[in-house]
Amino acid sequence: MPDTLDEPLDATPASGSDAMRAFLPHSPFVDRLGITLSEIGDDHAVLRMPYSPEHTTVGTMVHGGALAACIDIGIMTAAWAGPRVPATLRGVTVSLSVEFLDPAFEEDVVVRAQRVRQGRRLSVCSVDLEGATSGKLLAKALGTYQVG
Repeated sequence: MPDTLDEPLDATPASGSDAMRAFLPHSPFVDRLGITLSEIGDDHAVLRMPYSPEHTTVGTMVHGGALAACIDIGIMTAAWAGPRVPATLRGVTVSLSVEFLDPAFEEDVVVRAQRVRQGRRLSVCSVDLEGATSGKLLAKALGTYQVG
């Protein structure tokens, strides 16, 4: 597995979803947060970040930066989700807007990401973060991601 999406994969992925299945487990940052891919479809993805004291800001409250990272990774995954494989396996978040709605305390975070619109290279994606135990809506976000 490459260190970045700029380097070739061991084999050309059959789909953007396959590229994410291959990339996510080998990303040092994703690994550091413990984020795992639960589901990926043609235009959506579900991921999960386990609770860890390393992700907190004070007491057992999950840091907003950890939540924002979940959102960014969700946007990337939803942008790649589906059958399309670009000629160049790389991408970058172009913009990101977050509304934090409720804090997460000592619980895993579920990341529900949806591609809302797809152009030739730019995809607009929405993300909802939910508390895995409480079911609370923690944050809503909208972002643009460039694939290829």
